[in-house]
Amino acid sequence: MSKHVVIVGGGVVGLCTGHYLARAGHRVTILDRDPEQNESCSAKNAGMVVPSHFIPLAAPGVISQGLRCMLNPLSPFYLRPRLDPKFWLWCLQFFRHSNRRHVAVSEPLLRDLSLASRALFLELAEEFDFSLKTRGLAMLCRTQHGLDEEAKVAVRANEIGIEAEVCDPVRLRELDPSVTMDAMGGVWFPQDCHLNPATFLEGLRTSIRKNGGQISNHDITHLDGGSGKLRAVIADDGERFDADAFVLSGGIWTPEISRHLGLSIPMQGGKGYSMTLKEPRELPQLCSLLKEGRVTVTPMRKELRIAGTTEICGDDFSPSPKRIRSIVTNFCRFFPEFVPEDFDYLKVWSGLRPCTPDGLPYLGIAPRFGNTVVSTGHSMLGLSLGPISGQLTAGLIDGTVSETGIDLRMLAPGRFG
Repeated sequence: MSKHVVIVGGGVVGLCTGHYLARAGHRVTILDRDPEQNESCSAKNAGMVVPSHFIPLAAPGVISQGLRCMLNPLSPFYLRPRLDPKFWLWCLQFFRHSNRRHVAVSEPLLRDLSLASRALFLELAEEFDFSLKTRGLAMLCRTQHGLDEEAKVAVRANEIGIEAEVCDPVRLRELDPSVTMDAMGGVWFPQDCHLNPATFLEGLRTSIRKNGGQISNHDITHLDGGSGKLRAVIADDGERFDADAFVLSGGIWTPEISRHLGLSIPMQGGKGYSMTLKEPRELPQLCSLLKEGRVTVTPMRKELRIAGTTEICGDDFSPSPKRIRSIVTNFCRFFPEFVPEDFDYLKVWSGLRPCTPDGLPYLGIAPRFGNTVVSTGHSMLGLSLGPISGQLTAGLIDGTVSETGIDLRMLAPGRFG
C-alpha cells in the first residue's frame, strides 16, 4: 500500500531513504533546512565507502586518549571542554561504552551494515554515474608504532571477513605507483571504495524527482502528534506537512526535533574540515587515511580532496586555523611532493558529523510513535552507510525490513532513555 512519507533532512541518509521509498512507489516529500549543503557533511566529505571502519568510535583506550586530547587542541580527536551539561553527559556515556565488550558486539553489526551498503553502491552505480572507484583504501603509517597498531586491526579485519593486507613500502608503490609516499608501510583494505559525494547526492535527487518525489527548503521546528502517531511536521514559517509516515534524518539537528516526541537522543557535533586541490601536483589512484594525523586523501576525477580531524564541539561551525594547518602539515609529510603553499587561498569547508555516545547510529521506530522512523547519528560513516540506512528505513516504513537479515536492536533510537 502506497504511503505519503515526509523525510526531515536532505543529507545523504535522507536522500537515500527517499530514493528507496520513491522507487517502491511511495509519495516522498523531503524537507531540508540546508538545500545548498553549506552545513551538511554529505557533499564535502572525503567520499569514502569504508568496510575497514568496523571499530566504533567508542573503543578501549579512548578515555585516556580523550583526556590527553582535551589538553591538545591540535589532536586529530579533540574533546573541546565547555560548560554544557549535554556535553559532559555525552562524554560520560561515551566513556562508558569505550570497552572491549562494546567493541566485540558492535564489530559484526558495523561489518554487516558496511558490506551491505557497499553492495548497494555497486547497484546504484549501474543507475547513475558518481565516479565510484573500487580500488580499496590504504591506511598509511610513518612510524613503526602506528604500523604495529594497524597490523593488529588487519588481523581482526580478516578474522571477521573484511579483507586486509599489511604492506611494506614496495607493495604500497605497486598498489599506487602514481604518487610519491613517505610511509614506513600500511594496510590495504581492497573492499573500500571512493566516489564523488556531490555527484552522488545529485543523482539521488534526480532519481527521487523522477519517481514523483519532492524536495523543498523548510526548517522544521515543531511536531504535531499524539495517541501513538505523528500527524504532521510544522516549519518555522507555519506551513504544515501532514503524512502517513515520517522519517527524522536531520543530522546534528535531529535531537532538537525529536524532543517534541519526548525522545532523548544524545548527540554531539564532530567538526571536520576538507579542502580540494583543483590541479594537484600528483594524483593518487587509491584513497588513503594517514595514521599519524588522521587525515583522509581522496582522488575525485582530476581533483584531490584532503579532509580530517574530529572535534567534539556541539553545534559550533567556526573553523580553527590551527587545526587546518595541522591537516596540511600532516598531508605534506606523507606526500612530500606537495608543499603547504599549495593550500594557500583554498576555500576550507567545515561541517558537523552527528556523533552518538556509543559510536553507532540511531536507526529504528521512535518509541510511542509507530509511524515515525529515526535515522541519524552516523558520525564519520554517513556517506558509507547511506544506502543501507536508506534501504533499512524504507523497510521499516513498508514492513519489509526483516528481509535484510540485519538486527537493528542495537541501533534503537530510544536506547539512552
